[in-house]
Amino acid sequence: MPRSVLNRYLDPDVLSRIAHRPIEPRGLVIGNLAGAHKSPLSGFAVEFAGHREYVPGDDPKHIDWRVYFNRDKYFIKQYEMETNFVCHLLLDASASMRYGEGRQQKLLYASRMAAMLGYSVVQQSDKVSLATFDERILGVISPSNSMSQIVRMTSHLDEIEPVKKTNMGACLSELCGRMGRREIVMIFSDFFTDLDELEAALQQLRYNKHEVILFQIMHHDELDFQFEGMIKFVGLEIPEELLAQPEEMRQAYLRAVENFNTRLEDVCTRNMVERVLVDTSRDMGEVFVDYLNQRSLLNRGR
Repeated sequence: MPRSVLNRYLDPDVLSRIAHRPIEPRGLVIGNLAGAHKSPLSGFAVEFAGHREYVPGDDPKHIDWRVYFNRDKYFIKQYEMETNFVCHLLLDASASMRYGEGRQQKLLYASRMAAMLGYSVVQQSDKVSLATFDERILGVISPSNSMSQIVRMTSHLDEIEPVKKTNMGACLSELCGRMGRREIVMIFSDFFTDLDELEAALQQLRYNKHEVILFQIMHHDELDFQFEGMIKFVGLEIPEELLAQPEEMRQAYLRAVENFNTRLEDVCTRNMVERVLVDTSRDMGEVFVDYLNQRSLLNRGR
């Protein structure tokens, strides 16, 4: 693959700012490799978790003799195992994500965020996967913690053509069925979709104990609507055009966006899902630093 494709999605300056900022799961995780994150399964490794009564067949070396001398009963010391986690990156590649130019285009900005977060996850020896979707699932790259995974991800990202509508609820539900146990799911989208269907899919993910983070990617135009003069608005997902004076509709538009975002935030709050609003005009390094700082504070406060 040409180096230019990697350069399109991986920014060394941004990566250097998050290189020493590990992405830690908020809840307990389950993995199949020794890693750096606490598992909900008790075993005989790493960090003391508690005791249980001895049963025949237990290894005597795990008996806590101090407890025996105090209580005249055998108890086994148990520990929390440390394990790896899997991070699933789910990218909306529908036509509405086509809005914007250059690196501020929503799809490119979201793709670069996903690629750099994926690089960060792999660098800390955890696994990452990538799935893209619009009306249907476009592609799935299975979890891996190999650096070659980043090459596979960026190759796939570079092939995406955002031309169709989204069917987010059904796609997320199908992808959830392909996932394992307690994992991290990061979804990149503008979330211009049916919020009832989205909530049903989020409930399915949360029922399966996944930690879910929504990165709501929006262009600054969509948030601020600072257009002037007569403008022709062209639908990206519907074949309609509107010739209008934006000054006359700005307040109504901003109220509609605020109402939509409030509804989306309510969906997230009800289902204990994290939502991060991202303006594509912002420096991506700053976005990551702010997010990881906030995540670190919340993790310390658990």
